[in-house]
Amino acid sequence: MVGQFQATVVIDRPVAEVFAFLADGENDAKFSPRVLEIAKTTDGPTAVGTVYRSRVKDAGMTTSREFRISEFEPPRRIRWNETSKNTVTAPEGGYDLEAVDSGRTRLRVFNTLEGHGLGKLLERFALSAARKDADAFARRIKAAVEAS
Repeated sequence: MVGQFQATVVIDRPVAEVFAFLADGENDAKFSPRVLEIAKTTDGPTAVGTVYRSRVKDAGMTTSREFRISEFEPPRRIRWNETSKNTVTAPEGGYDLEAVDSGRTRLRVFNTLEGHGLGKLLERFALSAARKDADAFARRIKAAVEAS
């Protein structure tokens, strides 16, 4: 079973500014408390093919994660795929950005979760927890962007 969670929030910043903040994957640690550390492992600016590695803590377990940028369309769309092998992974995730009024941006964030091996048993719980936190996650992104 593969499932998705998503949330939408309006950020009081212009779309180009929000896109630039989110395009720097190292900013994930500013809004995701599960991210213990994150670093870009490829050279140059973020683009298709850029890889970020992180250590995250989920349900009391620390794991290593690796994500590759699969789509990069400034200032409206970013997609990534998790390439690491963990019990539950995010084979696809992304941001959709839309300029609204007076320099504000509507952001939709989503992740698809998939269990592997024993992770198939955990997938439902991980997805349920992610869905419960989705709106709060979007609000943390909003707060981090507006504070930057």
